[in-house]
Amino acid sequence: MAKKKNITQEKLIEWYMNTVLISGKPQSVFAFAQQNNFDEGEFYKNFSSFESLEKAIFQVFAKETIHMLHKTEAYKDYSSKERLLSFYFTFFELLTANRSYVLSQLKNSKMDFSKLSVLKGLREEFKVFVGGISLEKIDFKNERINKIQDKTIVESYWFQLLMILKFWLEDESPNFEKTDVFIEKTIKASFDIQQIAPVKSVVDLAKFLWKEKMTMV
Repeated sequence: MAKKKNITQEKLIEWYMNTVLISGKPQSVFAFAQQNNFDEGEFYKNFSSFESLEKAIFQVFAKETIHMLHKTEAYKDYSSKERLLSFYFTFFELLTANRSYVLSQLKNSKMDFSKLSVLKGLREEFKVFVGGISLEKIDFKNERINKIQDKTIVESYWFQLLMILKFWLEDESPNFEKTDVFIEKTIKASFDIQQIAPVKSVVDLAKFLWKEKMTMV
């Protein structure tokens, strides 16, 4: 049988995810190529290693989320809060559709997610997204301080995404309904803090987390 040619990144990602779930991580690129009937060199036209491919998978999740949002006619009129909520809901729907693979990559990790190299591509895409949704900021009339503020805001929302991701990985509710609730409460709390609003929603979020922690013990 003739070897497959013109292999795309999308095809390699699809084959890799299927291989990992069915038989585990391939022992080598050569074995992976043989299993899927293409020349090893075709792999290296797209990725330098399995590690770079794994990073690309989570980056693709973010890119596809953003692409889907921009296809929604009403999205351009959304507030920054609505855009962030839409990103989270769409992103976790996409993760849910690929939950088995995501669990295989993240579930048993004892590391802080922020230090996982496999999420590097996701982090880059998410930071660009957050930087472009016009979050409310304070103008300190100082360029250096404003840049520090921008960086702090982006990093805080990246931490928020990781926090939701950890919650979703442990969520055992039907259709991950508790994750939806957690997203809504987390976003409301973060925007209330940002606007220096009353802390009722922050307390509400804390109560929810405490309740969930106690039920998981």
